[in-house]
Amino acid sequence: MNRWMFLIFSVAILFACNEPTSSSTDNSAVKEMEEEDIANIIRNPVSAEEEIDPDFVPKITFKKVLHDFGEMKEGDKKQYTFEFTNTGEVPLLISNARSTCGCTVPKFTKDYIKPGKSGKINVAFDSHNLIGAQTKPITIIANTYPRETVIHIKGFVKGGKGNHEGHNH
Repeated sequence: MNRWMFLIFSVAILFACNEPTSSSTDNSAVKEMEEEDIANIIRNPVSAEEEIDPDFVPKITFKKVLHDFGEMKEGDKKQYTFEFTNTGEVPLLISNARSTCGCTVPKFTKDYIKPGKSGKINVAFDSHNLIGAQTKPITIIANTYPRETVIHIKGFVKGGKGNHEGHNH
C-alpha cells in the first residue's frame, strides 16, 4: 500500500512540475514588454559577419547640426539646445554625448525616444581663456547606424581681459 501511495504521490508531483505557471505578475510583465515593444529596440545579427539592417534601426535627425554663437567676449558663457527627432522605426537611446574639450559640456535626453518623437541635447560653451575662431564638435553615441553622429558649435571669441593668445582646444 505504501508503494502505491508513493507512486501516486511521485506521479502527482511530476505532473505538477510540468504544468505551466500563469500568474498575473508574469502576464503583466509580458504585456508591458509588448506595449513598449522592447523586443524591437535592438536587432542584432546572428553572427558578427552578418550586416546590420540599416533600415531597422533608430535614426537621429537633427533640425540643425551646426550652431553659430557669433561674436562673444572672452569669458562669456553661452548655451544652445539642439533638437532632434527619431525618424527610425524603433526606439532611440543615446548612451553618451561628449566634446573634445572641457569648455563644451553637452547634456542629453537619457530616456528612450520612440519613433516619431523628439529629444534635446543642451550644449553649454564657456569661452574662458579662449580667443579667436572656435569650432567644437559634439559626438553623439546612440543605438543608431552608424553609432556616432557629430554636431558642432562655433563662434568668434574677442579678447576682453587683457592680452591673450588664442587657444583652440
